Amino acid sequence: MILNPQEMVEAERHLIEGGINPESLMDEAGLGIANAVSQFFPQPGTLFVFVGHGHNGGDALVAARHLKARGWITELKFATSINNLKPLTSKKLHEFEKEPARPNRLYDSGQKLPLISIDGLLGIGASGDLRPGYLELAIEINSLRDNYHAVTFSLDIPSGLDGKSGNAYEGAVVADFTLTIAYPKTGLLRDHSINYVGRLVLINLPNIYPLPGQGDHDAFLINSFSLGGFLNKSLHDAHKGINGHVGIIGGNQGMIGASVLSGIAALKGGAGLVTIIAREDMYSLIASISPPEIMIVPVKSYTEVNEMPLDTIAIGPGLGKGEWDSEVLELLTSEIRPLIIDADALNLLARNNPSELQNAPGPRLLTPHPGEMKRLDPEGDGTRRERAESFAKKTSSTVLLKGARTIIASDSATQPSAYNSTGNPGMSSAGVGDTLTGLCAALVARGLKVFDAACLGSWINGRAAEIAIFDGNESIQSLTASDLPKQYGKCFNDLEKSAF
Repeated sequence: MILNPQEMVEAERHLIEGGINPESLMDEAGLGIANAVSQFFPQPGTLFVFVGHGHNGGDALVAARHLKARGWITELKFATSINNLKPLTSKKLHEFEKEPARPNRLYDSGQKLPLISIDGLLGIGASGDLRPGYLELAIEINSLRDNYHAVTFSLDIPSGLDGKSGNAYEGAVVADFTLTIAYPKTGLLRDHSINYVGRLVLINLPNIYPLPGQGDHDAFLINSFSLGGFLNKSLHDAHKGINGHVGIIGGNQGMIGASVLSGIAALKGGAGLVTIIAREDMYSLIASISPPEIMIVPVKSYTEVNEMPLDTIAIGPGLGKGEWDSEVLELLTSEIRPLIIDADALNLLARNNPSELQNAPGPRLLTPHPGEMKRLDPEGDGTRRERAESFAKKTSSTVLLKGARTIIASDSATQPSAYNSTGNPGMSSAGVGDTLTGLCAALVARGLKVFDAACLGSWINGRAAEIAIFDGNESIQSLTASDLPKQYGKCFNDLEKSAF
């Protein structure tokens, strides 16, 4: 569910009027914030905490106290005189000051340590232009980010961003992470707000719940809490035959790596068996670069897939176009098994009539990037969410519209759409979509519904990109698609631990 800022304020006020102590909410939120920072930056470094006079500043001070105790060297910067702090925020300042600093032994090691800014200036109750004192500190936060590569964490919403419309006022904070409390706010999910919001993290506060009639029930944010229960524990007598058999159609001239990337992702995503269905003239090339766990089956015609014992089929990675187009089009519209449709299979649909999928006998998951979406639905308009929802209905399919905030929409009137929360700009490179296709195919083969597989697959693929950078040796610039499946194991573990 998504709330607008006023609904969130009303929900909090209703809770407090019902007897919940606002200090306990602040302590819980502040601890959640500190834990989120520690997840992405487990090694303490230098922390600048920008504090407003209200409860958003109090949340920041609670987080700062916890991080100080974990070894962060912490400096506070106030937008107003400390005499103007709200009473509860002032109390949290005193608690911060009493917290003894824990020494960080790595400061003298020569190792590069993280530099972080916490934006606790303004919360969702603020609107309009940034006032004096706040504007100057917002500019300082952005300067630290631009000139010193500091990573910015904004609390609940980047200061200077409108919580409902997502419009940015002059000097608005540009966040790398926005830690939204209890529920995502409408402005954080607007298409035009992504470059201010960055990675969206939900700080779960189960005591806060919307009032009757509140919230957008037609959409939700994908995170480890909303994914709870998607994966069941494996039985002790599990074997490859019950973990699903994925078939991958693609990998033609000049693009054989795409099919292999999908195959590797399917393996690391839990498929029991993975087979790449290769044209005869491509067989030896694909076999030469595939890991030994992947089977390669040469075919004269893709119609031979009809006789193969596959549980789900991914079509498109490196497919290209050629004399096989009619065979593939027939599979897309008449195959009874679930299909994950990507890349050149989407382009094939775009050159024909995508609405023919309405009569397909099996589930379909379409995974277009924005350019493919435009080719598939050139007359479509509206927001990314509206376009995904509209095309899902036109094709009776599930649509996973890739992008900086991946959106998943279903043709079902009762299924809310979903926004993915994970990922980073390092994913804007060739082959990342191929890994997502293979991963989703594996999850469907293991028994998940295509919508659930799309949600879980997008979360895992994005989380893998984060782990490769924050826990590994990669950077935004160096990250490649091949790095992602290597991290899927940690992602599945993170899911069990309810990571952010």
